Amino acid sequence: MEQIAYVNGEYVPLSEAKVSVLDRGFLFADGIYEVAAVLDGKLIDNESHLARLERSVGEIKLRLPESLARIQEIQKELVKRNNVENGLVYLEVTRGADTGRDFAFPKNDVKPTLIMFTSVKDIVNAASAKSGINVITVPDIRWSRRDIKSVALLAQVLAKQAAAEAGAGEAWMIEDGKVTEGGSSSCFILTQDDVIVTRQNGSEILPGCTRKAVVKLAEERQLRVEERAFSVDEALAAKEAFITSASLFVQAVVSIDGKKVADGKPGPMTNRLREIYVDFARATAV
Repeated sequence: MEQIAYVNGEYVPLSEAKVSVLDRGFLFADGIYEVAAVLDGKLIDNESHLARLERSVGEIKLRLPESLARIQEIQKELVKRNNVENGLVYLEVTRGADTGRDFAFPKNDVKPTLIMFTSVKDIVNAASAKSGINVITVPDIRWSRRDIKSVALLAQVLAKQAAAEAGAGEAWMIEDGKVTEGGSSSCFILTQDDVIVTRQNGSEILPGCTRKAVVKLAEERQLRVEERAFSVDEALAAKEAFITSASLFVQAVVSIDGKKVADGKPGPMTNRLREIYVDFARATAV
């Protein structure tokens, strides 16, 4: 059965889901997106994703065409219609389709575009969760407002392609000698004295929803967490390294640019945090 998508108030077959060529998301990347995980047929940590959506659209003066409550209703309906037990719900809102290609905001009352669709992915049982992934490093060439979850993702596309060509699972982006974040993930290390380190939130990185949850869960268990920038050399000298994202949860990093992290296997802290996060996800799903 063909997947069902949501486009501007209508549920349609994915092959028939279309927006105008004049849509500002297509022409200018003038839009915001979110990706929420689905586990056992329920949305994971969705309150954080919707809060981040609201903040991002506010930062670019883009109004949501539906309330957050209504958006969640649509997400749930798509999960139901597509029989998604485990996977993802993608959401994008743009400034809509104007009558021409003008950089400035539309002067007339253009309704924002809202689209959503689902995909199937067994995040919990992914093979890479047991083996870990290799990462490469690339220069961070993105704009200065990375805290906004913009659909302008060309720099991340190039980083991810470089990783794919190198046979790696992710690219870590580097700026001023420090790791900012992954192409689609937040980065962590565990130091030799058992401190969990992740870069502090700011305009340099996206405030990851899974990152936020993992930091809170770690602190609740009296684990030591330090929010600061770290270098690749520090990561290679660490006990463990890992990434977090809605599409991976907690994922071990076992090598960086071909050099092993510790023994080149997922470490006990990473495995523990993954288990803790999955338990949290199941307990709080909606």
